[in-house]
Amino acid sequence: MTDPLEWETLDESVAYSCPGFDVIHEEVRLPDGTETDFDYASEPPAAVILPFTSGGEVVLIEEWRQAVKRVNRGLPAGSMEPGEDRKTAARRELVEETGYEAGEMEFLASVEPANGLLDAVHHYFVAHDCEPTGQQELDFNESIRVATTDWEALLADVQSGEVRDGRTVTGVLQYALST
Repeated sequence: MTDPLEWETLDESVAYSCPGFDVIHEEVRLPDGTETDFDYASEPPAAVILPFTSGGEVVLIEEWRQAVKRVNRGLPAGSMEPGEDRKTAARRELVEETGYEAGEMEFLASVEPANGLLDAVHHYFVAHDCEPTGQQELDFNESIRVATTDWEALLADVQSGEVRDGRTVTGVLQYALST
């Protein structure tokens, strides 16, 4: 059964493609019969990790974000590889971005962060007993340093607006609400 709010896609093409995402252009028919176009960004699903060390510290990344022209403090995260399950992606991204490995990895939530603009899905995990076991394996376009902080300090920074990264704010608040 079709929802009366559903739009009909008449045609679809990739308007622009770059590493990380595509811009999709669609010709659509609205419920009232009006035909128009709609563009959105399409990216692979991603894993976002809230990693705790065995000592209770949170492992964060500090990463240059060109779009906002500043260093962003946040949770490690990254796109899933084709055919990769979300938990495997979370473990891989944690190691690649931080050099830490998780003893345990627990699913927290799946979120569509901006479904009016993009088709992204972020799968959140809480990692426990994380230990530094190796070196970062950063992508060519990642500028990241690793830091640790206390959970209460991170939560306070999210509440005060000091941490502005949407993935991090979502993960921290989701975890705070679940504990």
